[in-house]
Amino acid sequence: MTTQVMIGSRFCGPPGAGNGGYCAGVAAAGMEGPVEVTLRKPLPVERALRLEQGDGVRLWDGDTLLLEAQAAALALDAPAAPSFAAAQAMSRGFAGFETHPFPACFVCGLARAAGDGLRIFAGGGDDGLVGAPWVPDHELAGGGARVRPEFLWAALDCPGYFAIARGGEKAVLGRMVGEVDPTIAPGERCVVVGWPVGRSGRKLQAGTALFDESGTRRGVSLQTWITI
Repeated sequence: MTTQVMIGSRFCGPPGAGNGGYCAGVAAAGMEGPVEVTLRKPLPVERALRLEQGDGVRLWDGDTLLLEAQAAALALDAPAAPSFAAAQAMSRGFAGFETHPFPACFVCGLARAAGDGLRIFAGGGDDGLVGAPWVPDHELAGGGARVRPEFLWAALDCPGYFAIARGGEKAVLGRMVGEVDPTIAPGERCVVVGWPVGRSGRKLQAGTALFDESGTRRGVSLQTWITI
């Protein structure tokens, strides 16, 4: 099956390109269980793109393959959820307050007003764990009772970067293996965390997790970032 999708400019990460987590969530829509999304090229915003669904998902810009998604396995131990108050304190150490590679990013950009961007500012201590509070806006439910899954995928994105790029080096998301449980309600007090997993040359790996206000994990991802 082939359909058209368009990534709105609101949902950018780097200038002119879609936020990786949001784009991964768009590709994973309707797929059950963990999904591996490989971002092969930056996804342009405000352009009609061709989405092909079969044994997996492929997203094309003309003849250029932008993204692939397929069912995957995901075994990743996440740390315990910090309290909402602890996440608020961690967020005050957000490295992006001093220098930010993409200040207009939909997820973590300081230039985005409340209700426009997600404003997830994950910070932390020297142990590598970063965390932030997040209260999803009602608009993210699209008129429904639950936050749309692509926004949960987006929320899982940037905390991984800030867990691994402490020196301010720029990196873009290359792969995300994730799973979300779309039961988060708008207005619910949530916590998002990220932690380093490993590094090999230009490839950095991080884990992220999303918790609801009871401390139950509602999303997790294993990410591969590429330094640029």
